[in-house]
Amino acid sequence: MTVAAAGPASLDDFSPASFGSSTRRKWGLRRRILLIFTLGALMLSLFLAFVTYGFARSSVVQQRDNDARTAARRSASIVVGALRSNPTNAQQAMTRLVEDFGVQRPLIWYNDQWAPGRTGYDWPQLPQKLVDRVIDDGIASRMVVTVEEEPNIVVGYPLTANDGAYFEFFSLEEVDNTLQSVRLSLVLGTMITTALGVLAGSFAARRAVRPVGVAAQAAKAIAGGRLDTRIEPTEDPDLSVLANSFNDMAAALQSRIERDARFASDVSHELRSPLMTLSASVEVMDARRDEMPERARAALDLLKSDVVRFQGLVEDLLEISRFDAGAVRLHMEELIAAELIRQAVAVSSMPHTPITVSPRAEVVLINGDRRRLARVVANLIDNARLHGGGGPEISISEVDPAGEPVSAIQIAVEDHGAGVPESERSLIFERFARGGVAGRRASSDGAGLGLALVDEHVRLHDGRVWVESRLDGEPGARFVIELAAEELEA
Repeated sequence: MTVAAAGPASLDDFSPASFGSSTRRKWGLRRRILLIFTLGALMLSLFLAFVTYGFARSSVVQQRDNDARTAARRSASIVVGALRSNPTNAQQAMTRLVEDFGVQRPLIWYNDQWAPGRTGYDWPQLPQKLVDRVIDDGIASRMVVTVEEEPNIVVGYPLTANDGAYFEFFSLEEVDNTLQSVRLSLVLGTMITTALGVLAGSFAARRAVRPVGVAAQAAKAIAGGRLDTRIEPTEDPDLSVLANSFNDMAAALQSRIERDARFASDVSHELRSPLMTLSASVEVMDARRDEMPERARAALDLLKSDVVRFQGLVEDLLEISRFDAGAVRLHMEELIAAELIRQAVAVSSMPHTPITVSPRAEVVLINGDRRRLARVVANLIDNARLHGGGGPEISISEVDPAGEPVSAIQIAVEDHGAGVPESERSLIFERFARGGVAGRRASSDGAGLGLALVDEHVRLHDGRVWVESRLDGEPGARFVIELAAEELEA
């Protein structure tokens, strides 16, 4: 939304897209919030995935281990019974296990001989530690081994009564497949959770920076001159502090600026009456200067010069106060740019200032207020006369390259002074800018309002003004005015 001067901005209706066009910026508040939510969702989902996977793996493996031990114990009991009926033939017990009970991978150690039930699952695949523990120590044990790249649990039971041992291999491939499915599900869950975190972070970021955006829009509006801009109060206890503080600040700023503007206007008006009386008295005295002694004439010349300077200062203050009060009204008309500049120079303080006009600029029209544009040219000439070493030069040229329709025109006033340092080229158009710039430009005349009025007048015409170095490389400053223009139809 756009903050309007006539109404308050709403903290609940602002869209960050209206102020976040600079993506050239560093990580801002919105991106940091989004990053925090994304990382938080990712870390939380990873933590839950690891915990869930650990629990599932432990549960599945434990279940498989319990099943393996139960099955191996049952098979060992069958072997013990078979050996009791035929204590000399372990292979018969093996055949019974495989054919009658469907045992897949049994292995019997009996009378110092091994009787395998399936090729590839023989005693070489047994860990020696497991063999020693079951056969030598007579303790039932289990271990995980890999047979033909397949993980297996090997469970061993001693057959104490028959002086033997029973081993059985149980495949863990099904457990691996189950855990692989669990891993895939957790990865997908992590991705979904992170994506949801991004969405939540984006929403939260927009909501979080919305008040900042509203305040930024309102501050921009105030900086643009809409001093009555306010932020709409909200019921949110945290945001209401921001809204109320900003509105109080804006109200105080508006009151102070309006008070200062009224002061300048009132002072200017109050000075006009005594100034007119003083000017009339100086004219009367000047009419009888032939009757005065030499010292009185010199004093009269100084007084006359200061009265003229004082009159200019009062007029500038009045003009500035009109800008501040918003009372400036332009009388727009179509003007031939070159003709306007020549007329303005002819009535300026240096009527013989040379003017150079490009052929195409001779027939260019601008839409503007004649009196105010003439004042702009006069102020730039006065600035060059007072601070630029005198002898200004004016050039008028079109902006567009040859062959293209003219859409803008540039009016440049060059002087032969010391120039304006780059660090002060933006400050020189501020009001009462007389610090380092004025000191280097070698004059105490003027109050620092001439260039400020130039900037105000040009901006009223939707143009721009700036200062740069001379294009020919010589010392001096080059003040350039750029205004919209069009070629005069034949």
